[in-house]
Amino acid sequence: MTISNSTERFSSRVANYVRYRPGYPPEILDPLRRKCGLTADWVVADVGCGTGLLAKVFLESGNRLFGIEPNKEMREAGERFLHSYSKFMSLAGTAENTGLPDQSVDLVTAGQAAHWFDGERARWEFRRILRGTGWTALLWNERATGSSAFMQGYEDLLETYGTDYDEVRRVDQNRAAAVTSFFGPNRVCLETFINRQVFDFAALEGRLLSSSYTPQEGHPKYEPMLSALRRLFEAHQENGEVAFNYETHVYYGQLG
Repeated sequence: MTISNSTERFSSRVANYVRYRPGYPPEILDPLRRKCGLTADWVVADVGCGTGLLAKVFLESGNRLFGIEPNKEMREAGERFLHSYSKFMSLAGTAENTGLPDQSVDLVTAGQAAHWFDGERARWEFRRILRGTGWTALLWNERATGSSAFMQGYEDLLETYGTDYDEVRRVDQNRAAAVTSFFGPNRVCLETFINRQVFDFAALEGRLLSSSYTPQEGHPKYEPMLSALRRLFEAHQENGEVAFNYETHVYYGQLG
């Protein structure tokens, strides 16, 4: 589930990531409570914690949580975002080397960062830090490309102007097989929730520039990309806004 230069590729995009990436709906906790027995007493390790979007859901549910993040800029942004939660502890670490003691957590989670992991090494590390037959949950906010003409147009824009978008998309397209292998031979469960953001043009631009596979200022594709984004926005906006639709996928199970 890895892509090259995964640890540092978001360093220059932190501000846009904090402001314009989607959070996770609180309903993601429902299957973990029903099927896994999650309670507020569980200790959670959120690996690839980033700016804290997923961690916030568990902290608001009362869980003690270790946020594991290798990227300094992302980790510091997460610390600022979650500073008011007394049960949050931020650690510099990776999915393959969290720095946590053996059998120290009840649940390991990972959000969008999961597709950057070395799957086999991360799996062994998660098993090491989990207590007994503890649970793991991997979550993605996936753009609902087919949900509207605007969302399809946004996908087309990425295909045209993205830098290594094809590589990232190949990883996403192989996600189901990679996740099955990650949990194997145990069964992995999947539940999906609807998620949504509403953007004016400035916010839409920020959302685009938060993605690691889009060109940055100075790149020859940068200005043409923003011009194309403006045309896409004008073609689909209603009252100066567009809806940005996602499906939040929650894969959960016990590691074999």
